[in-house]
Amino acid sequence: MKRVLLKLSGEALAGDKKTGFDEPTVTGVAQQVKALADQGMEIGIVIGGGNFWRGRSSEHIDRTKADQIGMLATVMNCIYVSEIFRSVGLGTVIMTPFACGAFTELFSKDGVNTCFADHKVVFFAGGTGHPYFSTDTATVLRAIEIEAEVILLAKSVDGVYDSDPKDNPNARKYTEVSIQEVIDRKLQVVDMTASILCMENHMPMLVFGLNEENSIVNTVNGIADGTFTGTRVTV
Repeated sequence: MKRVLLKLSGEALAGDKKTGFDEPTVTGVAQQVKALADQGMEIGIVIGGGNFWRGRSSEHIDRTKADQIGMLATVMNCIYVSEIFRSVGLGTVIMTPFACGAFTELFSKDGVNTCFADHKVVFFAGGTGHPYFSTDTATVLRAIEIEAEVILLAKSVDGVYDSDPKDNPNARKYTEVSIQEVIDRKLQVVDMTASILCMENHMPMLVFGLNEENSIVNTVNGIADGTFTGTRVTV
């Protein structure tokens, strides 16, 4: 793989604290990404905002405003994680779909390609810039726009199951599953909008557990025990 998009959940970056940041966790991610970048891989990153804010759980705030708070949470996450990445020797750029003063650059595909040519990791913050669209949807959209070969979906569970393994100890894990089955069975890999966008644009995903040792590098190298989700794969 030459170009990938890595999706990280905000909660995963918080570690056991469940909120804010866990620096050893983020540093571990940075070191893995550096190992891949040193091999010549071009890497884009989207980070969720759940370690600070989940707008959909708010009952008293207008949905549009709640989602805007969530967008800003992803900007904060990307600023922090970007700095940790720089501390291990990576060059980084943060792009947003709206102006954030001197904090970020405006997203453009040409700008992304320039950053990749300069061997920089690009963070895509701020979601799509619009309410009612999750960071799942932003992840798939950016992956399609930058022509990534695959989405690396780092989650708190180690793949895709036929039911929630936290609730069902007999849940069956998929090694491969088609995006059509993900949609039909509502397997919640990503939300429905993102799933349909993947299907229509033939964008594959590799789903794996972030907390597994060296999981990002292993997934890229075909070693990790995760789940491949694509449009031409059958169970």
